[in-house]
Amino acid sequence: MVDANVSTSAETAEQLLEELLRATHEASPAELPGALDRYTEAMRMGRAVVYLIDLQQRLLMPLAEGEPRLGLDDSLAGFAYRTDTVRVEEDGADGLALWLPLMNGAERLGVLQLRTISLDGLTLWRCRMLASLLALVITSKRTYLDTFAQRIRTRSMQLPTEMVRAFLPPRSIGTGRVVSTAVLEPAYELGGDAFDHSFTEDVLHASILDAMGHDLASGLTTSVAMAGSRNARRTGADLAALVTTVDEALATWLPDQFCTGVFVRLHMPSGVLRWANCGHPTPLVIRRQRLLEKELERAFEPPLGLPAQLSDATRQIHETALEPGDRVLLYTDGVVESRDEGGEQFGLERFADHIIRSTAAGQSAPEVLRLLIHAILDHRHRELSDDATILMIEWHPPDPGP
Repeated sequence: MVDANVSTSAETAEQLLEELLRATHEASPAELPGALDRYTEAMRMGRAVVYLIDLQQRLLMPLAEGEPRLGLDDSLAGFAYRTDTVRVEEDGADGLALWLPLMNGAERLGVLQLRTISLDGLTLWRCRMLASLLALVITSKRTYLDTFAQRIRTRSMQLPTEMVRAFLPPRSIGTGRVVSTAVLEPAYELGGDAFDHSFTEDVLHASILDAMGHDLASGLTTSVAMAGSRNARRTGADLAALVTTVDEALATWLPDQFCTGVFVRLHMPSGVLRWANCGHPTPLVIRRQRLLEKELERAFEPPLGLPAQLSDATRQIHETALEPGDRVLLYTDGVVESRDEGGEQFGLERFADHIIRSTAAGQSAPEVLRLLIHAILDHRHRELSDDATILMIEWHPPDPGP
């Protein structure tokens, strides 16, 4: 390692960065914090601590042993995570603590803490670059390092949930034109709910599924439906062919099971939205802070895996045009049907009102859903009687210019 006394010129900084990259490629999870510390100390950036967000987005969990958990709603670290901003506070008599969000595109992974004696513009820039690099490292390694999965869990997970979560994509994805973000509860005892989203060229693909039952068979049903849709999507199938593929997969491999679902394709440059609704609650549109409850309502169609038994009609593909700033919401019935101890449902109006208020307050799309799912859980004192899954798409095309 380069000596810490050497001035961190551009050449030295590049050499240190190269050594850090090599170390992260070779480091085990236990060695990663040490490799990071060697780099930050040599760069005069102080000690580094990585915090990852827990599954339910209530706690920031330290990657290194011996550090405390931090609450998301009552700490400066949590504020940095919630607002996607860098925060600075005094750290003892002669030091500073920096909190930098760890983000991979639209996905929020956690925060990075750096303790340093002083801070200037160049050091802050380097801290930001380090946070960006670490987000990429964590994203690449978490697919095969169970340490990351262990760190973000606060209790054991049921087997059906483990299976479904193995299929789930990142919680949030995005480009300059669109963000798609999702939440799913109960985090450790899922039944048959799932979501999916991805990009091909200029198209966002998104879906939400709700399988019959709350056991391993329901989780398997959801997994087969997701695999069928991805297989069709990756071979270039149009939306009608994709839904047919899912229907046939369930009818072939799980003839006694079915699930409801919505499949969506958004052409990002134009805002043209195409969708198929297979026995699922109607997606909602929020436009200019108003709920358009019936905007995407169409004639009922049977759930996935059942059309041949219930109807000879082909699946219908619908189309509409979004307006800039529109938010499209896919959700499962457990969201609005959740009841408190007095039997009162959370309800569609309260559901939409939470989103409208959070949006008006300037919250990002992922933060809007985090607040919403916590409100639903708090309505039920954190004990849901059914799965509650929400996927929200926010479309913001670039300005056309003069």
